[in-house]
Amino acid sequence: MTFNGWLQIAIFAVLVTATVKPLGLFMARVFAGERTFLTPALRPVERAIYTLCGVHEEQEQHWTVYTVAALFFGFASFLAVYALQRLQAVLPLNPHAMGAVSADSSFNTAVSFATNTNWQGYGGESTMSYLTQMAALTVQNFVSAAAGIALAVAFIRAFARKSANTVGNFWVDLTRCTLYVLLPLSVVVALAMIWQGLPQNLNDYTIASTLEGAKQTIAQGPVASQLAIKQLGTNGGGFFNANSAHPFENPNAITNLLELWAILAISAALTCTFGKMVGNTRQGWAVFAVMGVLWLAGQGACYWAETQPSPVLARLHVDQTPNALQPGGNMEGKEVRFGIANSTIWANATTEASNGSVNAMHDSFTPLGGLVPIVNIQLGEIIWGGVGSGLYGMLLFIIVGMFVAGLMVGRTPEYLGKKLEAKEVKMAMLAILISPLSILGFAALACVLPAGLSSLNNAGPHGFSEILYAYTSATGNNGSAFAGLNANTPFYNITLGIAMLIGRFLWIVPMMAVAGSLAAKKIVPASAGTFPTTGPLFVGLIIGVILIVGGLTYFPALALGPVVEHLAMLGHSLY
Repeated sequence: MTFNGWLQIAIFAVLVTATVKPLGLFMARVFAGERTFLTPALRPVERAIYTLCGVHEEQEQHWTVYTVAALFFGFASFLAVYALQRLQAVLPLNPHAMGAVSADSSFNTAVSFATNTNWQGYGGESTMSYLTQMAALTVQNFVSAAAGIALAVAFIRAFARKSANTVGNFWVDLTRCTLYVLLPLSVVVALAMIWQGLPQNLNDYTIASTLEGAKQTIAQGPVASQLAIKQLGTNGGGFFNANSAHPFENPNAITNLLELWAILAISAALTCTFGKMVGNTRQGWAVFAVMGVLWLAGQGACYWAETQPSPVLARLHVDQTPNALQPGGNMEGKEVRFGIANSTIWANATTEASNGSVNAMHDSFTPLGGLVPIVNIQLGEIIWGGVGSGLYGMLLFIIVGMFVAGLMVGRTPEYLGKKLEAKEVKMAMLAILISPLSILGFAALACVLPAGLSSLNNAGPHGFSEILYAYTSATGNNGSAFAGLNANTPFYNITLGIAMLIGRFLWIVPMMAVAGSLAAKKIVPASAGTFPTTGPLFVGLIIGVILIVGGLTYFPALALGPVVEHLAMLGHSLY
């Protein structure tokens, strides 16, 4: 570890933190329907959308109607993306004459982008036409992210309102998020990326001649516009197979920092939106502190692990000199342009924010360095989390944490003046337990079936880690991978697609049930026995609950993968 590396980490942390209040307050005004500086230009467009779609913006929905609308929208999105892939060979904007995508890959990709996962078992530049990239994938990058934020806003309203039967209007929240938040930010980021050299065109691929006389195909296209929303919407799916390690997606240190900021900006700012909407900004900063402490712990552990030389390589050196073959640490699978510090910042940000984009090969990280991204996702991706989903996931953990606090002091738990009774706690635990059921169940299945084992390129604990990471990423709607696993097979395309559906939509139902129950409750004034929820004690309690639940659930599986691989490495064995 170096001072320069920690300085880069500090600059990134300061940049994200500086965004929280202005962007968070802006989003609170947007979802309250209040006037913003964008209202004069965008309000007529907003009204036109409502008129065209038959939406009455003043008409709010019961939580069941809101939930059904979100689920229906997700299903319609899946069908649209699937159809565009299957028909792309006969559709326009296909200058490189891409053929139709296979049925199993189309299913996997359609589910992936409709659930904000953006898992990619294919090479984007060699599989998808420009029309599919724009009308299917880029559009879903906007609306799947907006749907997650809308659900989070509905959950916030449940805490803010008293004796209410409604939690908002899904179609209004979806429209406002896309129009006022995601589109303007994406335009700004895309223009900055074009300024830094990213392609943005509809030209055919360029055929170049190498010095040896061979022919090389250089892919291009509408890259900047897709990249902007892939990061801002915590989508992560890249235009190119190499994702943000590709120089056309991430050419230099400026774009690397801007993309990193875009990954966390909205998720972090939603904590301030939460505080503003419930009428106490300190509540938002307390949630931010929980996320921030967990982020710092993961960042420090990953950075430390990747700066350690491999004992196996050091042993092979004739002089037995530490660091002789790995000065500065493990550079395998990393871009020299970015180095170890920026690679670990990205690995942590992308797995803590349900983003899934990469600028380094996670499969080449050290066992403990690779352990951190897996744990980030398995904790529920509530350390910032996906736009929207991270916040409502954290709030579910807070409900469980406050229930534990209530048991310790012998009184009915409450949070923000809402009594947390059996229904809310049961639904919160049901939502939290859905992820491990999918992750561990599918991973166990893949480890015993020939169809699952046949895709492995590595044996032993590292091969198990590759399988565990795949289902962790899919269920967590992340999309990154230990890419040593060949997941573009019918078995993995189908099972990973099902895991994505479970991770996105089965979470929504119990979460919204909690929202409906809380919205109907009265707000009870704080008393002398009320547990304070804005100080260090609260932050420590919630962190403890998150780590205990995650540890008890996943430690046995992690012990069979990255933990035992690390111990084997210390014994000079590699896999």
